[in-house]
Amino acid sequence: MQKALVPALVVLLVVIFGFAAFFLSSGPTSAAAGEESPDDCAVEKYEMGLKWQQQSAEARALQAQTYDFATEQLDSAVADVGEGENPAIITDLDETVIDNSKLLARDLAECHDYSTWDTWGDWERNGEPTLIPGALEFFEHADELGVDIFYISDRTDENKAATLDTLKALELPQVTEESVKLLGPPKEERRAAVEADHTVLMQLGDTLHDFDGAFADAPLKKQRQLVEKNQDKFGTEWIMLPNPTYGDWSEADLEEWKAPLVTD
Repeated sequence: MQKALVPALVVLLVVIFGFAAFFLSSGPTSAAAGEESPDDCAVEKYEMGLKWQQQSAEARALQAQTYDFATEQLDSAVADVGEGENPAIITDLDETVIDNSKLLARDLAECHDYSTWDTWGDWERNGEPTLIPGALEFFEHADELGVDIFYISDRTDENKAATLDTLKALELPQVTEESVKLLGPPKEERRAAVEADHTVLMQLGDTLHDFDGAFADAPLKKQRQLVEKNQDKFGTEWIMLPNPTYGDWSEADLEEWKAPLVTD
């Protein structure tokens, strides 16, 4: 009986060690454990636009150029203000006046989709945004001209105190409880409240619904049609700042050249 058991025990030990070796070798390797596959980090698609916005010299040049042009247009508009009129300008905040790209970069590094906006509240309370090039000089100039400034943003009203502190720390002019109008009523209603007792000379933004409620929730084809319809307002009444980091267009399909791919 003992002799008969020896071969069986050998087979059993081989099977046990075989399974142990299999499970150890099939566990995560150091490379697999420390790296994400492309499927695990779908938000990498945002990276090029974010790099352009935060790091490119072209972005800074275009932002400064836009504010220089806006200054010229504002001077012209103020010169035409009639007696008794109350001139004002309306501006968006995020990616128009202030740069939040560090938040987006942090979320991207953590493979978190920042377009869900679930990290925005913490940024409003504790983040340290910087100014878009040319913004401070433009708004200081508007203030010197006697133009009322209204900051209309979809930052949350529950964090309004923190946003006011942020804007004051950046030394932007005319930052008050009344001049900063945050998310609650739609932007269209907040703009209308300003227009009720002011002559709005100019609006500044980085997305089309910063200018007109007709753009809000409109499909891209309709937005392009509205741009053509309002073409005479861009560069005069409406001043657009670049923002390739988020927007309705981010899920659009690209039109491709149908020719076969040929490499040199």
